[in-house]
Amino acid sequence: MTAHKPGDPTTLNRLYGRSSGHKLRKGQQELVDGLLPQIAVPHDGEVTSQRLFGDARPLHLEIGFGSGEHLAYRADLLPDHGFIGCEPFLNGVATALAHIRDQHLANVRLWRGDALEVLSRVPDAALSFLYLLHPDPWPKARHAKRRMVNDAPIDLFAAKLRPGGEFRLASDDPTYIEWALMVMQRHQHQFDWLAERPAHFLEPPGGWIETRYGAKSRREGRRPYYLRYRRM
Repeated sequence: MTAHKPGDPTTLNRLYGRSSGHKLRKGQQELVDGLLPQIAVPHDGEVTSQRLFGDARPLHLEIGFGSGEHLAYRADLLPDHGFIGCEPFLNGVATALAHIRDQHLANVRLWRGDALEVLSRVPDAALSFLYLLHPDPWPKARHAKRRMVNDAPIDLFAAKLRPGGEFRLASDDPTYIEWALMVMQRHQHQFDWLAERPAHFLEPPGGWIETRYGAKSRREGRRPYYLRYRRM
């Protein structure tokens, strides 16, 4: 196996899939044009709490926030923490901006694009929480390298989370969960799996809100699984 350094762009997943869907409504486009530039993560340089929020508050990062329900809920729950949301899909970004506006959330910054690019600019041991909720499972075996849960991204997660920081993963795809457990087993020197009995991965953790995708999954008879890992 070729050695790599955490954050090496040659070994990390890159962005796959579409970045926009249906045309934005007028109000959504106004949010993208007006609010997004005010709260966007800078395109270069270090991504720190001090730079984004002007202080040393705890920092959270969500990879692929979908429509932003979880991101907004957590930001509202923890107003003294800072939240970075990364999402390439424009329509999801527009919906998240509406949550931020309506809930008057001053502690959220957004990045429309590849989450790993932003994560690589976060200083080591700077994150308190990292969230990956219902990622694209890329179910075909030949596409397994596209899954976010792979060795190089997990090394990067480990580098950016502080000791005691938490990585939370949710998925309703059994194949993806099996894959994630296998990959995380290879990183047991970096992460503790916070599960002692089945309820710990069949029930959501505290401070959780069900996302639009999670609700749809339950309606269609699929069971979400929740994995929590603590950085050692």
